[in-house]
Amino acid sequence: MSFLSDLMAQYQEPQKVKALGLYPYFRPIESDQDTVVQINGKPVLMFGSNSYLGLTNHPRLKEAAIKAIEKYGTGCAGSRFLNGTLDIHLELEERLAKLVHKESALVYATGFTVNSGVIPCLVGRDDYLIFDERNHASIIEGKRLVFGKTLKYKHNDMEHLEKILKKCEPNKVKLIVADGVFSMEGDVAPLPQMVELAKKYNASLYVDEAHSLGVFGATGAGVCEHFDVSDDVDLIMGTFSKSLGTIGGFIAADENIVNYLKHTSRTLIFSASITPASTGCVLAALDVMKEEPWRQTKLWENTKRAKAGFEKAGFEIGPTETPIIPLYVRDNLKTFTLTRKLMDDGVFVNPVVTPAVSPEDTLIRYSLMATHTFEQIDESIEKISKVARELGII
Repeated sequence: MSFLSDLMAQYQEPQKVKALGLYPYFRPIESDQDTVVQINGKPVLMFGSNSYLGLTNHPRLKEAAIKAIEKYGTGCAGSRFLNGTLDIHLELEERLAKLVHKESALVYATGFTVNSGVIPCLVGRDDYLIFDERNHASIIEGKRLVFGKTLKYKHNDMEHLEKILKKCEPNKVKLIVADGVFSMEGDVAPLPQMVELAKKYNASLYVDEAHSLGVFGATGAGVCEHFDVSDDVDLIMGTFSKSLGTIGGFIAADENIVNYLKHTSRTLIFSASITPASTGCVLAALDVMKEEPWRQTKLWENTKRAKAGFEKAGFEIGPTETPIIPLYVRDNLKTFTLTRKLMDDGVFVNPVVTPAVSPEDTLIRYSLMATHTFEQIDESIEKISKVARELGII
């Protein structure tokens, strides 16, 4: 074995959990991503998916993906910058820009490569990147590539954000980046106050709508639309891997910013294009989202029912305002044990443990789809509550 392999062999955390029979990751699913999935040949209620609108198996999305493959093949064999731009990529960008109320949009292969590739382009050596401490890992990865000053503010703390802005030089770029919906806790960024601060200190605002696209807003455009601040937010980012049923991502802004990113963003220029199938899929998903508004309505009805059920059962769910409901356990081993016992009882949830959160903040991430029935929600709450009582969590 090499020195590198020997060094990596010292990493034993997963093996410790496996030895306890509690390892909860890379669980192979044998069916489509629906409210019920097949695992080890058995039906399991799925409450660990980001498919908020329940579109991953929608017949129109599948048909659009098949038609795109039939016309364009399985891939573009190159980057958007060179040979990998299709006419449907341009069509999608026009529709996304219109959806989020921006002049222009740019589609990337994944949401992760949007944040990790856009942020470093916009913050120069003498500029400032200002970010929420609980931002998504893709934003943190982008932060690591920034040559300028990186400043972290306390989660959703506008007083702390203003203190940081006061210290920044007035004639430099000050880019404030935040999740619109925070993916673990399910709470929402206070965008109206952030807009006020950005205007007061001549800063720019970048909002990640990954978990709010399709969920918030009159047309499903996200929290910027929900708060009516789209015109005041400089950059709006979104993904296709949650509400829109496939994979990919985009950034939307004015034409000057998008033109600059087209020619400088390494994760765009040096990554292969989003596939024809995924592009066709997103175009169809946008149609479905517009033509089937009941999905958003039902998602919020499901959210209200689940939150009420968990609160009645005695769970601590924090300040969530979304279909993401954190069930705080505050103990690593109990979190793993709860996840394992629920899987055995036919309920799929996701554990969030250290180092993703501190040991006292571990939780089960329970997330809803528009296509869940009340019966499925009630069954899951009953089963989760039963095991939680056994473990002394509630």
